[in-house]
Amino acid sequence: MTRLVYFAWVRERIGKGEEDIDLPADVTTGAALLGYLKTLGDGYAHALEHESVIRIAINQEHVEHDEPIAGAREIALFPPMTGG
Repeated sequence: MTRLVYFAWVRERIGKGEEDIDLPADVTTGAALLGYLKTLGDGYAHALEHESVIRIAINQEHVEHDEPIAGAREIALFPPMTGG
């Protein structure tokens, strides 16, 4: 079981802030995770339609989309951040 946490408009479009999910064995990277989640329904597909802009954090550390996710306790997905 992996805990997924969603932020900002990703959370709004999916309709939940977090969930625990059993990932298929072939979902081994952040990019594969995004692709898999898009198959789970319209809210996921809408939230992740521009997956290249989605930021990923594994165990609270930002990672690239090709980063392996094996052993992750928590994976967070969020849109680009603006600072100020």
